[in-house]
Amino acid sequence: MKIVCRSSALLAFCLFVAVAQAADESPLGKKLDSFSLPDWHGNQRTLAEFEKSPVLVLAFMGTECPLARIYAPRLQEMSAEFGSQGAAFVAVCSNTQDSVSEIGQFARSYKLQFPVIKDLNNELADRLGAQRTPEVFVLDRDRVVRYWGRIDDQYGFQTGAGYARPRLARRDLAEAVSELLAGKEVSQPITKADGCLIGRVKKATPHGDVTYSNQIARILQKRCVECHRPGEVAPFALTSFDEVVGWADMIQEVTSDGRMPPWFANPAHGNFSNDARLTDDEKQAINTWVANGCPQGDASDLPEPRQFVEGWQIGKPDQVIYMADEAYPVPAEGVVEYTYFTVDPGWTEDKWVSASECRPGDRAVVHHIIVFVVKDGQDSNFRNGSGLGGYAPGNQADICPEGTAMFVPAGSKLRFQMHYTPNGTPREDRSCIGVKFVDAKAVKRKMHGGICGTLSFAIPPGDDDYRVAADKRFTRDTLLYSLTPHLHLRGKSFRYELEYADGHREILLDVPRWDFNWQLNYIFSEPKLAPKGSRLHCMASFDNSAENLANPDPTATVRFGDQTWEEMMFGFYRAVDPHEDLSVASQPVDESDDNGGE
Repeated sequence: MKIVCRSSALLAFCLFVAVAQAADESPLGKKLDSFSLPDWHGNQRTLAEFEKSPVLVLAFMGTECPLARIYAPRLQEMSAEFGSQGAAFVAVCSNTQDSVSEIGQFARSYKLQFPVIKDLNNELADRLGAQRTPEVFVLDRDRVVRYWGRIDDQYGFQTGAGYARPRLARRDLAEAVSELLAGKEVSQPITKADGCLIGRVKKATPHGDVTYSNQIARILQKRCVECHRPGEVAPFALTSFDEVVGWADMIQEVTSDGRMPPWFANPAHGNFSNDARLTDDEKQAINTWVANGCPQGDASDLPEPRQFVEGWQIGKPDQVIYMADEAYPVPAEGVVEYTYFTVDPGWTEDKWVSASECRPGDRAVVHHIIVFVVKDGQDSNFRNGSGLGGYAPGNQADICPEGTAMFVPAGSKLRFQMHYTPNGTPREDRSCIGVKFVDAKAVKRKMHGGICGTLSFAIPPGDDDYRVAADKRFTRDTLLYSLTPHLHLRGKSFRYELEYADGHREILLDVPRWDFNWQLNYIFSEPKLAPKGSRLHCMASFDNSAENLANPDPTATVRFGDQTWEEMMFGFYRAVDPHEDLSVASQPVDESDDNGGE
């Protein structure tokens, strides 16, 4: 079949189909003769028991895959929708790391009323060529595959943690089932299934000197386990061989393409103390280990378990302030617009804050938190306030260097900006911020926040590389401690440059691949001096085309706004005045948040 692509919007699909045809990988037209596999109750389920069903849906799922968790309720809804017409649904769990008890818990949690089976040794996945979760195969009455791919187009992986469209455009699985039930051919038989790679049984005999016990466990402890451990933000743990070996292929994929650990700074510019990148040697060790069949090695070579700070990273806070008195209900699915809560912490006198830490009430659904200080008498809009702290997966607590602290004037209120990402089940969240105070006599320099950005832009519909720039001049010497770029879903790249008085420019931070899922704070290894008269330039690009899978609406002209379907262009920073000395009684406190620029 000759494939002709007449529009860029079809290019990705055409390439996908062409590659699959060229490699003879497409399961379309393949006939499934039989299977006999246990369900989570221990009952043997066979293909023959569905012989009266004109359509059979096999959905490959994983108990810990974020996308599988989101789509499990939708599969149940479709099973109820099409079950009266005779269609049958079966969930297939092929991951080696998914135990029968975990599969049972998954089925109970999402109230799945159709069979959920354990694919021993990934036999069924191999026969059909299933690669990811969730990935679906729709079989006709003769048990020939007529549809292969995703459930719908609303959620998927692009970079980082994935994307979520505000509305789904096409119910691909539902369309395929409807067409087959009506006796029609499937109009779009192949779609690209995003998701987690299936954890397969390794066919190669484990061999080689690179083992889990001696090398891989150390890499994971250093780079991954802080998040990938029980009770933390990551969707699965990487603390044992049995858990890790099932995720080996996925680990290799996301580390090779730089999706994990989350770090997006161009290594050619700047040195940052919280740089999370794997070294080339660490990546090579992972690649070698996977290629050699994931040998476990000698358990005596395992490193001592890394000890993490349990509870507050900043130590016991002097005060904990919650976003609200009651928990906020987060729906099972959909897009939740930014939600704001304003709280009075009861600060009747000036405060010096030496450390702050935002803690999500439910890490499973809190994408990020930003807490702003709104001074007495100001409008509660966050743009009128200074940042006190924030949370995003991968970020650290805000701890000021000794002798510095954040100043909060008496009567200020705190405004929480909450961004939630539904995960397939209704949840409740009551997040908070903990703060530590320091005596004013111990503070020499005020740590203040600054912004270089603009509210004036209009991103045209369909533009895949729209540029926006902003700059500000430093009116005094300013010592920069960290940089935090901020864009929304159409963000594509961000760069900070410092222009010195003699005209030469230095790139402070270059983020060539912006990812909204990770609101990272880039902390300089050594503070960077921006001399008086120098100018900070921030440059961002936006992708408002249909090729940006996270784009809420590529037909819209996009302007500034608080919500994710609107856009922002801000380059935040934290800094001090290197010449300030508040220990001198005659030197007053500058209450402005950004006292280093104009």
